[in-house]
Amino acid sequence: MVTEIEISQLRAENAALREQLAVALAELQNLKARLAKDSHNSSKPPVSDGLKRPLPQTRSLRRRSGRKPGGQLGHRGETLHLVVSDQVDAVVAHRPTVCATCQLPLNETAAVVGCERRQVRDLPPTRLQVTEHQVVQVRCTTCQQVTVATFPASAPSRAQYGPHLRAWVVYLVTQQCVPYARVRDLLVETYGVRLSLGTLVAWVQQAAQALVPVEAALKQALQQAPVLHSDETGVRRAGRLAWAHVTSTPHLTHYAIHPKRGTAATDAVGILPSYTGVSVHDGWKPYQRYTGCRHALCNVHHLRELTFLEEQYQQTWATDLKALLSEMRAAVAQARTHGQTRLPPAQRHGFVARYEQTLARGRAANPPHPPPESRPHQRGRRKQSPARNLLERLSLGQTQVLAFLDDLTIPFDNNQAERDLRMLKVQQKISGGFRSASGADTFARLRGYVSTLRKQGRALLTALESLFTDELLYPTFA
Repeated sequence: MVTEIEISQLRAENAALREQLAVALAELQNLKARLAKDSHNSSKPPVSDGLKRPLPQTRSLRRRSGRKPGGQLGHRGETLHLVVSDQVDAVVAHRPTVCATCQLPLNETAAVVGCERRQVRDLPPTRLQVTEHQVVQVRCTTCQQVTVATFPASAPSRAQYGPHLRAWVVYLVTQQCVPYARVRDLLVETYGVRLSLGTLVAWVQQAAQALVPVEAALKQALQQAPVLHSDETGVRRAGRLAWAHVTSTPHLTHYAIHPKRGTAATDAVGILPSYTGVSVHDGWKPYQRYTGCRHALCNVHHLRELTFLEEQYQQTWATDLKALLSEMRAAVAQARTHGQTRLPPAQRHGFVARYEQTLARGRAANPPHPPPESRPHQRGRRKQSPARNLLERLSLGQTQVLAFLDDLTIPFDNNQAERDLRMLKVQQKISGGFRSASGADTFARLRGYVSTLRKQGRALLTALESLFTDELLYPTFA
C-alpha cells in the first residue's frame, strides 16, 4: 500500500518533471525560432540566408506594382543609332573587286551607285599619354634680364603620374571596392603601367588627406539637416571587430569606423551629440541617449519582427498590425503626393486608435510572467517572450513608432541608412577587411565623399581629379 510520504514524494517528483519539461519545451521553441529567422522576418542581412530556395513572393515586405517583369507596354526601349559622319573617327570602305555575275574585275573606273553604312563602337587601344612641360627662359630686349616661367602644379618633379590616373585608382578602390592588388593588375593589363602597392596606397591616402576640410563641412551640414538617418554594421579592422557608423540624408553621407558600437562611437563621430532635428534609426538603445532631438523608429524592422511572430507563434494580432502599418504608410504616401504636410486629424486619430486596440489584443494574448515573489526558486527578472518584448517596445515607444503620421517629412523606415551601409558590406566581402585603423579611416572618408557626390548627380572622376589639384571640388551642402 502506498503511503502518504510516497505520494508526497511522487507529487514533488511530478512537479519537478513538469517544470523540467516546460523548460525543455521553451528551449526547443527558442531554438526552432532561432533557426527560422532570416532576412524576411528579422534584422539579419540577406547574405546570411545562404543558398536557400528563394522565399515565396507573398512573404516579401516590398510593395508590389502589379506589373509584369520586363519592359512595359509603350516603353520605347534603348538601342544604338548611327552617329553623323562628322562624329565618326575612322571610315573603312569595303569595295568589291570582282563582279558577282560575270566574275570580271571591278577597277577604279567602275561607278559607285550606292553605299550602306554600319558602325562599330569599341574601346580604343589604351596607353598612358606623356605630356612634357618645358620651362622657357626668355631674355628681355630692354633690360637684358632673363625671366623663367614656372611649372604647373601637376608637375612638381622631373617625372610623375598625373591626376587623371590617380583619380582612376581612387575611384576603383573607393567606389568599385577593388582590392589594391587587383587594381595593380588592371593597370598593367589596360595601360601597361606597373605600379607598386605602396604607390597606390599613397595616392589614396593623399586623396583622403585633401578631404579633411570637406569632411568637416559635411558633418556640420548633417548637424543642420531636419531629418537624419543613422545606422551601424560590423566590419573587420586589423583582425578585430569594429563598427562602421553611417549618418546620412538623401543628399549627404558620412561614414566613420570605430572600435565601439554605442554611445562612445557616436560621441566620437560628433554629429548626434549636438543634433536637434529628427533622428531616424532602429531600436538600438544608445541612440535614445541623445535627448536634444526627436526620435523616429524604423518600421520595417517592426514589420520583420511581426512577420516572425505571425509565422512562428501564430500571433493573429501581429498579422493585423502588419496590415495596419502598411495601410498607414500608403495613406502617408498618398498625402505626400497631394502636397499635404500632415494627415487629416480624423484619419490620424483613427489610425492611432486601431493601433492601440491591436496592441491591447496582443497584450491579452501574451500576459506578463508572474512577479519574482511567486517564483521563490528563480532569481532576477524572468526572460520575456519575443511577443511580449515587442509589445512593450511598441507601446512604450508609440510616439516614435508613429512619428511618420504626425510629420510627413519623417520617413516610414530607415532604409536610407541601410542602403548607404550596403557598399561597406560589399567591400568587406571583396577585400575581407581593413588591415589598419588608418586604412579604414581613409576608406570611410573617401567613401562618404563619393556617396555624397553620387546622390547629387556629380561626375565622380572629375571630382576625384580635383583632389590632386589646387581646385578642390566641394559637394553641395545647402
